[in-house]
Amino acid sequence: MRRWLRDWRYVAVEFAASVVSLVLFCVGMLLLPLMIITGGVLILPQAVRILHAWSDLNRRRIGAFRGVDLPPISRPLPPGATIDDRLRFAFSRSTGRDALWLAVHALPVFSVSLLAAVLPVAAVNALALTYYWQFAPADDPVGSPYPVTSWELAATMPLVAVAYALISWWLMPAVARLVSWTSARLLATPEKSRLAARVDALTLSRAAALDAHGAELRRIERDLHDGAQNRLVNVVMMLGIAERALETDPSGVLEPLRRAQDAATDALAGLRRTVHDIYPPILDELGLEGALASLAGRSAVPCTIEAADVGRVPAAVESASYFVVAEALTNVNKYSGAAHATVQVSRESERLIITVEDDGAGGAVERPGGGLAGIRRRVEAFEGTTELTSPVGGPTTLRAELPCGS
Repeated sequence: MRRWLRDWRYVAVEFAASVVSLVLFCVGMLLLPLMIITGGVLILPQAVRILHAWSDLNRRRIGAFRGVDLPPISRPLPPGATIDDRLRFAFSRSTGRDALWLAVHALPVFSVSLLAAVLPVAAVNALALTYYWQFAPADDPVGSPYPVTSWELAATMPLVAVAYALISWWLMPAVARLVSWTSARLLATPEKSRLAARVDALTLSRAAALDAHGAELRRIERDLHDGAQNRLVNVVMMLGIAERALETDPSGVLEPLRRAQDAATDALAGLRRTVHDIYPPILDELGLEGALASLAGRSAVPCTIEAADVGRVPAAVESASYFVVAEALTNVNKYSGAAHATVQVSRESERLIITVEDDGAGGAVERPGGGLAGIRRRVEAFEGTTELTSPVGGPTTLRAELPCGS
């Protein structure tokens, strides 16, 4: 009985889901002429995103019922995508499979699940009809499955209820398995598509890693050129002045030497900062939690760190996480006008999740070459994801997920 109830719940939920699919299918049919007129560039990618989100939600539900894994395909549409990118995204094979599933789910599954789900209700109604038929108007008798106009006909209703119950007892598991099997076959990702999606993800990750690496090299070059190099030039100049002073006026050589020493100290400090920005030594000394606590202590906006039981993760991931938080707090200090910020770091399965939230004015947007774009580049280099939520009036929430191994 418990198994039958589980099947009935699944069929009932499947019927409710098929109603949503039917609505989406009808809306898609209504928008199809407009998509054709505009070439599909404006509306179609957004409609496909909704389709993928809905199919992914059903993948999780159907996979849980069948006890199988139905992973969604990663379908990235990067910001600033070209028209070709948007059309390629909209007309991909995965979109075709999801559209086919939507059509099947909206029409045949809707009808079959409706029939199966109402049979137990019909059995209960037939049993109750034995009593309440007498209250119906004489010219409009209750019918289930035939009009009941007398006590003799009402006495047959328990037999009808038993028939409905027997049919439902046999039909419900069959419908649940047929519907779940059909949906699973349509929503399952072919191995070829999985490999193609993995190649696409690795290609994007490699491109992001190269961009991040190039940006990091340019930053290091800029820091060395504008910082340590200029200070070392000052050291050489001061030593040259000291040399001439030694030849002409030995008593005046002390002041240039002191200036040269100060310039050398500044140059050494600049080199240390550059090395620190490549890989902060504090990560080796205190780990990620201690390094983030140090960042929070230096923040102009009061900041709370919640990073208990994160443990150690690969050094590259620790470094990327440190710089993500550092850049995010820099943006909070400069632009948010916040009174408080919170950094949460947690570990779920094989992913490190970083959330930076502030109670500032909001309205943050990602701009090419900006700090948020740099964060996204750095995270995507590890095949991670970044999500920014910043409504006008706040709060602003930056969420980054980085694969970190088991």
